[in-house]
Amino acid sequence: MLMAHPAVLARLVEEYEMVSRTGAGGRQEPRRQRLEDVVYTLCVSTGTRDIDAALASARERMAAAWRLDAEGAGAAA
Repeated sequence: MLMAHPAVLARLVEEYEMVSRTGAGGRQEPRRQRLEDVVYTLCVSTGTRDIDAALASARERMAAAWRLDAEGAGAAA
């Protein structure tokens, strides 16, 4: 399975959180469609089938990448 880059996952999670907490307004259809698009992309990017699993997987992968970066930075110092 292809693995999305942690930066891509971070951007998708951030966008999901932003779109999902945006309040109701006069233009619900574009917001709903964008939310569906982001949910779909997160699920495909993480190999999951629902948003809760996708978010958990994305956050786990991002944390693992940050740990590797921190370890690499510590070894270089």
